[in-house]
Amino acid sequence: MSAHPLPLALAALRQKIAALEGDHGPPQAVLPFDIPDLDRRLPGGGLATGALHEVAGGGHGALDGAAAARFAAGIAARLPGQVLWCVTEPDLFAPGLEQAGLPPDRVIYVEAGDDLSVLACMEEGLRHGGLGAVVADVAKLSMTASRRLHLAAKGSGTLGIALRRVRYPVEATDFGQPTAAMTRWRVSMLPSAPLPVPGVGRARWLVELIRARAGESLEIELEACDGTGHLGLPADLADRSAAAAGGPHRAVG
Repeated sequence: MSAHPLPLALAALRQKIAALEGDHGPPQAVLPFDIPDLDRRLPGGGLATGALHEVAGGGHGALDGAAAARFAAGIAARLPGQVLWCVTEPDLFAPGLEQAGLPPDRVIYVEAGDDLSVLACMEEGLRHGGLGAVVADVAKLSMTASRRLHLAAKGSGTLGIALRRVRYPVEATDFGQPTAAMTRWRVSMLPSAPLPVPGVGRARWLVELIRARAGESLEIELEACDGTGHLGLPADLADRSAAAAGGPHRAVG
């Protein structure tokens, strides 16, 4: 039986877009989220490792960056090797990163004085090639700087994450400016699901894939990263997906 023409046409179109945007060449390695609704929106079925990605917090999280940082930590935790994390202020909450699967002994912290210094450290880390991932806490990211970072990540095969944490409300508009990042994410806190006993349930996030080069955008409610760095599909949504598929529910790691 011949393949359906629509998927073939979409694949060809994505290849053309990637070539126009400077990402032609052999297929990139990817890191899947193991969330089918999310992975199928991404080229190759996962997050490209030799590339630059952007993550920001939504709402009040744009200032504290807590959910966005934990989202980035969960990605880095599922990659082998040390993680270089560049910041401008020493306010990163290490126990929060460990809850997302990234213990202190896997993180190399670099404190720089301003965004320019942080971006320089990030680029140097990406070009090094011996790290699992490089994360940088930056308020602003120009097209020129993002292209340099993306090329550095592509050359070494190291995943780079620009954690777009604003320090003043007026800086929030900069996240809407175009950059060379492969994907752009926004992560917002949601109320956790109620438990049948006293206590606080697993945190929930609204994860927005705002842009995916040669992919599709998505807005999905997920459970926050667990101790292995994996996101979870809330039970009510998982049951609904299983029912729609006509099969039993299977847990997603």
